Order: sequence, then C-alpha cells, then structure tokens
Amino acid sequence: MLTVYGIKQCDTVRKALKWLDQQGVEHQFHDFRTDGLQAELVKCWLDSEFAEKLLNRRSTTWRQLSDSQRQSDGKVLLELLLEHPTLIKRPVFVTDQIIAIGFNTAQLQSIIPGTA
Repeated sequence: MLTVYGIKQCDTVRKALKWLDQQGVEHQFHDFRTDGLQAELVKCWLDSEFAEKLLNRRSTTWRQLSDSQRQSDGKVLLELLLEHPTLIKRPVFVTDQIIAIGFNTAQLQSIIPGTA
C-alpha cells in the first residue's frame, strides 16, 4: 500500500493526492501535523538514498532556524524534523521504503505501476 506523507494544507500534497485518485492508485494519506511522526520512521528516511532531498530548505521554518541548527545532522537533525515537520519536503511517497519525495508526475509514472 502506498502511503503519502505530508500536510493537508500543502498545495503540492493536494495536487499529488488528486493525481493519485485520478490514476486510480490505492493510497492512504498521513498528515504530519494531525497524525504525527515516529522517530524510527524519520530515521529510516534519513538513512535512505533520499536523505539529501528530505530537508525542505525553502520553507519558512528553515529560514527561521539558527545557523547552527541548519548545520545539524544525525540525532540533532532527526529531533529538528520531529519537532518541526514542515522541514520535511512534501509529499513523501512510501511503500515499504521511500520511493519518491516531492510531486513529479513523470517520476511517479515510472515508479508506480498502472499510472499513465
């Protein structure tokens, strides 16, 4: 089952969910704010090949961080992402592992069977 992680107020997340519905792709949505995030899950994301894409450096929250917080890695970065989930680039598409970050229809079509 495909799980889409994000924030329901995010326009990009809304577009992605609408596109998945139009493609007939079965999925579930997990809202960072209302459903929360587990440390183990975010740690797996940070340990994945998508770790570099995970941090949303264009967010308002990112701009409000101190220079030392922006240089964080490891456990400190994990704690920052759990405390400020808007630092996570959205949406995050997950099956048993991350398959994509951000909404790109061409990329998703190549990854998700049955999409055109």
